[in-house]
Amino acid sequence: MALLAGDDLIGRYEEPGRGHAAQILGMVDAVLAEAGVTLSMLDGIAASVGPGAFTGVRISVAVAQGLAFGAGLAVAAVTTLEALALQAFDGGADNALVCLDARMGEVYWGCFAVDDSRGVRATTAPQVGAAAAVRLHPAGTRPGHYRGIGRGFAAYPMLADLPGLVVDPRASAALPNSREMARLGAIKLRAGEGVDPADLAPLYLRDKVALTEAERAAK
Repeated sequence: MALLAGDDLIGRYEEPGRGHAAQILGMVDAVLAEAGVTLSMLDGIAASVGPGAFTGVRISVAVAQGLAFGAGLAVAAVTTLEALALQAFDGGADNALVCLDARMGEVYWGCFAVDDSRGVRATTAPQVGAAAAVRLHPAGTRPGHYRGIGRGFAAYPMLADLPGLVVDPRASAALPNSREMARLGAIKLRAGEGVDPADLAPLYLRDKVALTEAERAAK
């Protein structure tokens, strides 16, 4: 959870476990109290819409909708891939390949370019698939031009062998953070891209949550 007030960013971060719906609400209260504001004083809410774990995505969307409805606020949808790309750009990258472990032998992934006005610009659609199917967008074919980021690289080390890609150990352990969510959400809200909470939709990319016994045995 993070709150952006001018150039000041107030946030709380905790890797979620069980009961993360209650954790989120507690962090919301703590951040609002530290900033000395109420929900109704905000310009809007940035919501993480995925892709990611089904339960986590549903909770994120539902909590954002509930808070926004109650305070009469618009919401800005931010993907986990966008947030990780912004982390890479903060580290000096011009292009980023974001990969998150999607389990079942797959990754959520997408390519992004730095954008001076919007922070990030997607150069591929967000995708889910086998690690072997991941490809860099042609904009990043110059060696070292692409930075890899996300835990998909820790789960599937062969991804780091893609030509033109650089991945450091810290980046391969990175997860989306509310700090980048807040910054990207603020950009979208200023651009008039906030939506009614009822129109906020999760980005699952797939509708399957587990392998069958036969599929597990075949791996």
